[in-house]
Amino acid sequence: MRRLHDLGTQFGAQRGHLFGWTPVLLGLGICGYFAAQTEPAAITCVMLLGIGLFGIAVQRLLSDGARIIVVGVALLLAGFGLAGLRANIVAEPVLGFRYYGPIQGRIIEIDRSGSDAVRLTLDRVVLARMDAARTPATVRISLHGDQGFIATAPGQVVLMTGHLSPPSGPVEPGGFDFQRMAWFEGLGAVGYTRTPVLLGAEASEGAAGLWVYRQRVAISRGVQDRLNGESGAFAAAIMTGDRSGMGQDSLAALRASNLAHLLAISGMHMGILAAFIFATLRYGFALWPTAALYWPTKKIAAIGALIAAAGYLALSGGNVSTERAFVMVAVMLVAVLFDRRALTLRAVAIAALIVLTLRPEALFGPGFQMSFAATTALVAVFGVMRQMDLPRMPRWAKSVGAVITSSLVAGLATAPFAAFHFNQIAQLGLIANLMSVPLMGTLVMPAAVLAAVLAPLGLEMVGLWAMDLGLRWILGVAHFVADQDGALRHVATPGPEILALISLGGIFVVQWRGSIRWAGVPPVILAFVLWHVAERPAVLIADSGSLIGVMTETGRVVSKESGEAFAAESWLENDGAPVAQSVAYGRDGLLEQDRAVSVTVAGTRVLNLRGATALAAIEGCGGADIVITNQEMQGLAGCEVTTSYACAKRVRWRDGSRRANCG
Repeated sequence: MRRLHDLGTQFGAQRGHLFGWTPVLLGLGICGYFAAQTEPAAITCVMLLGIGLFGIAVQRLLSDGARIIVVGVALLLAGFGLAGLRANIVAEPVLGFRYYGPIQGRIIEIDRSGSDAVRLTLDRVVLARMDAARTPATVRISLHGDQGFIATAPGQVVLMTGHLSPPSGPVEPGGFDFQRMAWFEGLGAVGYTRTPVLLGAEASEGAAGLWVYRQRVAISRGVQDRLNGESGAFAAAIMTGDRSGMGQDSLAALRASNLAHLLAISGMHMGILAAFIFATLRYGFALWPTAALYWPTKKIAAIGALIAAAGYLALSGGNVSTERAFVMVAVMLVAVLFDRRALTLRAVAIAALIVLTLRPEALFGPGFQMSFAATTALVAVFGVMRQMDLPRMPRWAKSVGAVITSSLVAGLATAPFAAFHFNQIAQLGLIANLMSVPLMGTLVMPAAVLAAVLAPLGLEMVGLWAMDLGLRWILGVAHFVADQDGALRHVATPGPEILALISLGGIFVVQWRGSIRWAGVPPVILAFVLWHVAERPAVLIADSGSLIGVMTETGRVVSKESGEAFAAESWLENDGAPVAQSVAYGRDGLLEQDRAVSVTVAGTRVLNLRGATALAAIEGCGGADIVITNQEMQGLAGCEVTTSYACAKRVRWRDGSRRANCG
């Protein structure tokens, strides 16, 4: 009876703290939609969302016990329905075949691909011999070869001859699903061109919608013209979100030193900007006796900071990560307007609910997971520290301690997510952050605000000069740390259940009130144990059917020295042992003859045939148990034939069905 009484006391202690679980339950419902084996009908999603909202609306009429159950189930149903409704709302045509021919469209974005090629995103797309109803709304095209292309005006119409194909699915089961991401971005095709791009007349109709983007491009170019080199590109990135000027060496150094978060406009940038504006306005009003005595200066400063953050959101392009950062900052500033504490777990939960409601698909992105993991951990740890009887110390010591603590806590909270998504751990990241983050908050971001304020007077170089000093230091730290032995450790990608155990266990420790909270620690420990002993697939097959990768004692060996590099490199990175494709090809383990590759895995002989000639040359099954080919065929007697792996079914197509991207 005593144990039951203690358990009842534990549940009673949660009164007033259950709101933090609402985004968790909503997220579980969203996971349920994406895990469904068949695509639910749109009307089903609408009905589930309606039932969920109805349950939330009537919960106040119920008793406490029934209220918890009803709200929990309602949030699960609402999350499922919300994700399905979002998938239907963003539905756009997706190219269903490989296209080669003329392409016309209007430039809406210019950036760079992973291979550092200029990349154009086009809308108002026109393709030869294709009905407008079947033409993708937007396409993304990389420019290769000697282009000499300079886009001077977003909104300009371009013409080219190029290759387009549907967005590809995951390169292995459970891997990153670009196809799903493209669906929610409205991207219907990706491709490239090697022929010169022709510039047409600027599109006048609807050009006003690109005005903000034009200002963004103009500011980015102006900053890079005034600050040459990587520091200028870095400054443009944190002021406008344009990272196209950053060199690959600097990007690699920032990732290896765990400073890449300083490059993307995230919650830290938005928070520093809002905090600087808030403090400047509040202390400025304090110097004016009338305002200090009679005006609500704190709330006026919060409104000013909110307006500045909204302007920063618009200027930076309004991508998903910046929207999420703005929502988090806006929630905290609104809390100030209503005389509530800004940094609380309730505020973090409200921000997560808003983001998941607007973009349910963001739940699976590393940006969402890492941002909220860091914010939740920081709020929880500093909340505990406020309740502790800490020894008195000088103000400067408190500031230094706060920086060290915040860097350590944020680094530990985000490390599992960074390792899961990017297969690497920056082992010296804490040192790099301690040497860089304070400078970003005290010099770089305030200097950026100063440059923006002085720009109308032609004095922006005052702020840009200070930014240049800070950014050169940060880049120097990044390169120095990245060059150290052991700076970067590569890890293998585990199954998604590992991240789920870590997330739910950590949330339970933070959210639950009482000693039972420590029951969330064993799942986290179990997750790391399972991660350590996790085995990678013995055989991986590209969706084209012309590339396979086999795990051997010396590492994974791939069947081609070049070609299909994205799949090969992704496999090797997910193995936690990234090497060049040519190195993986040179390992022992595969037998190759006349475009036919054979290997024996666990007593099963696998034969990979590339091309019609290789397929026609074999008799029967060629002595194999499994034949993989990139050719269309009916099958061979006595063996299993496939053109791809059984990949994950996570893409919703326009016709309402789910299709795996299996070649």
